[in-house]
Amino acid sequence: MVSMKDISKVCGVSVATVSKALNDHSDIGEETKQHIRKVAREMGYSPNLSARALKTNKTYSIGVLFVDEANSGLTHDYFASVLDSFKRTSEKHGYDITFINGSKNRKDRMTYIEHSRCRGFDGIAIACIDFNDEEVIELLKSNIPVITIDHPFADHIAVNSDNEKGMKELVDFVYHQGHKKIAYIHGAPSNVTTIRVNCFQEETKKLGLQIPKTYLREAPYRNTDMSYRITKELLGLKNPPTCILYPDDFAAIGGMHAIQELGLRIPEDVSVAGYDGIPLSKHLSPQLTTVQQDTEQIGVVAAEELISLIEKPNSTQVEQIIIPGHLVAGKSVASL
Repeated sequence: MVSMKDISKVCGVSVATVSKALNDHSDIGEETKQHIRKVAREMGYSPNLSARALKTNKTYSIGVLFVDEANSGLTHDYFASVLDSFKRTSEKHGYDITFINGSKNRKDRMTYIEHSRCRGFDGIAIACIDFNDEEVIELLKSNIPVITIDHPFADHIAVNSDNEKGMKELVDFVYHQGHKKIAYIHGAPSNVTTIRVNCFQEETKKLGLQIPKTYLREAPYRNTDMSYRITKELLGLKNPPTCILYPDDFAAIGGMHAIQELGLRIPEDVSVAGYDGIPLSKHLSPQLTTVQQDTEQIGVVAAEELISLIEKPNSTQVEQIIIPGHLVAGKSVASL
């Protein structure tokens, strides 16, 4: 097995210099770092993680708790993108990512906290889960550094997309396109849903719009079948909406299919808008009007905040961090 001492002999530097270069210390020149790392790779060096863990009292391993109720897993466009960014950023800092087993069907399964302690995670990121679950609360109350994504929790760092600003911009855009009859199919109950629904109601009221109760409907996120059915029900009303907002871009596909099946045109007869700004939304015909969430930045900030909490617990500020998105006008909302 190649050691740092072997690398130091080939490079003509001290073992301490090799260690600093491999651990990206700032007091080593970039050229020297790159040379030492190149030699280390060519010699087949790999760090002794067990020794490193004993020395630093860290495993350099982060747990991710992600339980998607819709069973779409990592095909969930929004969270898949956030977690990909989170993973890449963590790895740049020398941390590995492991998913915590979220299945509760196995008889021999460990609780979330048991799994985390068994794996020796230095910290944990939690996203897309029932935050009222007793096991989740137990994990949040433990001494393990934890950050949450898209859900605030007392005394913990949370990284959230700016759903309030996003929904306000979407409603304002649709209104200024001339739409007064706006329906909203919102997602299942969650912190994100509450913010978006409240903002929709406040903004439409501020604009002087009277939104009938029949225009406000619920469907699970990413559920094209439910969005398809509710869209047909909305368009079957005596006074149907001229524009329908969907819980997310994927669900909007179901609604668009229903509209086209009724022989109606988008946006000439009915306008539609989604939320998230997933890549697919750009390739729909017509291009979907949506709110682009900054999944890259959400993942980067979440990883950096958690690592800061792990490495500098006394100086890391516990706060709610809001990441703004932006409106993508698309071509699915007509100007009346």
